[in-house]
Amino acid sequence: MPLYMDVHKKIEAEKVEDVAQAHEMDLAVQGEYNVRYLRYWFNPEAHKVFCLVQAPSAEVAVKVHEKAHGLIPEEIIEVQDSLVEAFMGTSSESLEASRLPQTHDESPGGLDPGFRTILFTDMEGSTALTQRLGDDAHMALLHTHNEIIRGALHARGGNEVKHTGDGIMASFISPKRAVEAAIDIQRQFATHNENQDHVPIRVRIGLSAGEPVEENHDFFGACVQLAARACGHAEPDQIVVPTLVRDLCIGKGFDFADLGDVELKGFDDPIRLYEVRWSM
Repeated sequence: MPLYMDVHKKIEAEKVEDVAQAHEMDLAVQGEYNVRYLRYWFNPEAHKVFCLVQAPSAEVAVKVHEKAHGLIPEEIIEVQDSLVEAFMGTSSESLEASRLPQTHDESPGGLDPGFRTILFTDMEGSTALTQRLGDDAHMALLHTHNEIIRGALHARGGNEVKHTGDGIMASFISPKRAVEAAIDIQRQFATHNENQDHVPIRVRIGLSAGEPVEENHDFFGACVQLAARACGHAEPDQIVVPTLVRDLCIGKGFDFADLGDVELKGFDDPIRLYEVRWSM
């Protein structure tokens, strides 16, 4: 699919938060047009925003902007993936998973240094649901579960590592975006469950942060184990994180509730855990 760079001019520095919000709006509607907005940059000195996007055509890429927020670029040009790779050190295919947009409250983006926030989800009562609904109905429910979680991961820049059967493991470069994705997931399931015609889906979510060991496109290590244990400790509809994730998100507007020190299997010392409170 062709790759394009568009340019929005005369963007004032105080509008950078609006630009970040506009990018999220693009991500929300891009699927309707078979478009992928991979990254944006804000240059405060030049008062310009640049967007890198894969799209069937330049016109279709602009239509996403038009429908999402109405901010139309002054220029859009086709670029070669080889130039993107030479300039950034990575191809456009890996860019979406390994790099994040720069926003006003995060450090400049760059190649993934190895530090990640790991997220685990776990669907409540998956085995019992299979017995009650039957295989076909349960698989249909699992497809809905997967769509909700994967949509939230994509919108927040998460990278799915693997499907665990009744949950998903994902990684993020930004702790803030990982927590945002977790909140998005719980809110979307809450909306799903409000419909009396739907079979309720309730999930537990656990997060941790650190430098996992990567092998064969999977992650291992203590931070991965801690995220899995935090998920296992969570109640349905709950998001649980250790102290490090809470500290990395200080000042980001999240509401953390102290759950105290918890004995977790495989860890010698008790781990301080926090609930991320969310509401519709």
